[in-house]
Amino acid sequence: GYDPVSEQQLGVKTGDPRTFTTYEELYEAFKTQLRHFIEIKMEGNDIIERLVAELVPAPFMSILTDDCIARGEDYSRGGARYNTRYIQCVGIGTITDALSAVKYGIYESESFTMDAMLGALKDNFAGHETIKHWVDHAPKYGNDDDRADTIMASVFDTLYHLITGRPTVYGGHYRIDMLPTTCHVYFGSVTGALPNGRLAGKPQSEGISPEKGADRKGPTAVIKSCAKMNHGVTGGTLLNQKFIPSVVQGERGLLGMSALIRTYFKLGGHHIQFNVIDRKTLLDAQAYPEEYKDLIVRVAGYSDYFNNLSKALQDEIIQRTEQGLC
Repeated sequence: GYDPVSEQQLGVKTGDPRTFTTYEELYEAFKTQLRHFIEIKMEGNDIIERLVAELVPAPFMSILTDDCIARGEDYSRGGARYNTRYIQCVGIGTITDALSAVKYGIYESESFTMDAMLGALKDNFAGHETIKHWVDHAPKYGNDDDRADTIMASVFDTLYHLITGRPTVYGGHYRIDMLPTTCHVYFGSVTGALPNGRLAGKPQSEGISPEKGADRKGPTAVIKSCAKMNHGVTGGTLLNQKFIPSVVQGERGLLGMSALIRTYFKLGGHHIQFNVIDRKTLLDAQAYPEEYKDLIVRVAGYSDYFNNLSKALQDEIIQRTEQGLC
């Protein structure tokens, strides 16, 4: 529970990880930390809901929303027929790959020790090239590899059961969603190096997308990995993919793209979106913004002019895996 970035004890004390003898012990500690921070988040949400109801009423929305008038209650006070609230979650690709690297590198193959891993994280992997190489090639989410994907499903189920169904202040219930907008960039900026090889300060994975560069077996493997999550119990999920323009050109390209989308939905996926642009164009737009004033990109649940984005967010989009279709 100690955060080396802020140098504070932010979580609960779950023991020195060097003393854990099995992956299951480590995962139980992870669940304890997750539960602790979810409790803080839920308490904060309740305070925010009360403040919004008291200070920021929504009369126009209340007029247009079923049952608010009949109940004589503002939308923000639970007047609507449906009062579901959502906890926005992000980084499942990052945590999956981090746990995978620990499970298979430390506990199963015994390729390195927990002490060595902690040293590598402290040094941001500088001087720890052997460990960095190993974790870069560990089983990763997004490749239809059950070794990693079962970890993803386990993390998702833990998260789901800790949040879904909990009551809101005004009579509704909480659910989870995986729609990150841009918070994955900020969260990454205050997170140190992680066991999957991600360096300190780099963005976390967005939505339910794999870590940038971790998905190496093409878009069909990505959607098969993502489909192992139970999308139907969420309030929404978001998968981003990036294609170079040549991939979707012509009738063959459009048929391939439409087949990918239909397959994802048949597998139980919820929301997939695309940037169709190559890395060279994005780098050029970053260097010469005045020549790309009309360039619009898909970020995470919304589109924006590339020039309007912060450099950190531009870099995150540039670094997304460029996919192809066979």
